Amino acid sequence: MMLHLCRNIFIMVHNSNDFIAELVKMTSSHIAYAKDLLEIPEEDLQHKVTVNSWSALECLEHLNRYAIFYNTEIDKRLNASSLPHAETFKSTYLGNKFAKDMLPKEGMKTMKAFKSKNPNLSSLDKEDVLLSFIKLQENLVLLLNAACSKNINKIKTNTTLPFLKFKLGDTFRFVIYHNERHIVQAKKALAAF
Repeated sequence: MMLHLCRNIFIMVHNSNDFIAELVKMTSSHIAYAKDLLEIPEEDLQHKVTVNSWSALECLEHLNRYAIFYNTEIDKRLNASSLPHAETFKSTYLGNKFAKDMLPKEGMKTMKAFKSKNPNLSSLDKEDVLLSFIKLQENLVLLLNAACSKNINKIKTNTTLPFLKFKLGDTFRFVIYHNERHIVQAKKALAAF
């Protein structure tokens, strides 16, 4: 990984294969966590720290709702591209910022979820949520592996914000860092029970 100074802002440049391998590793850890949750009683997974907070199950359902959109979008863009593999991936300023803002950190602020992505407005079944999460994340690993032979700099993807598009590499980071953020939130909800 290299850092380039662009207009006094550091932009990340990664070896594409190492970059994707790191994202596969993170996603694999998310899958393993969800598999572990299958052994935990549903009552524990439904527990909320406060009335307005999300339970561990709601955190994963929120991620399922985003994964349906992003997995479909990424798959469509990968299949439509014949651009050859690029050795390096260079994040854009905006893509890097959005991705880094998703990473969990001490004192992180909560963000308001779109109504369609807010899981506390519906009844959730443990098996449905967890098995869907596992399946969607396994699909994401397949998409990451497929991206190894593509140019993740040149492929652009839509986001859930209609006016914003990212390079595929930034989209992967954004999605997986968002997953990490809510996995940490789910762990905190369970630890508080």
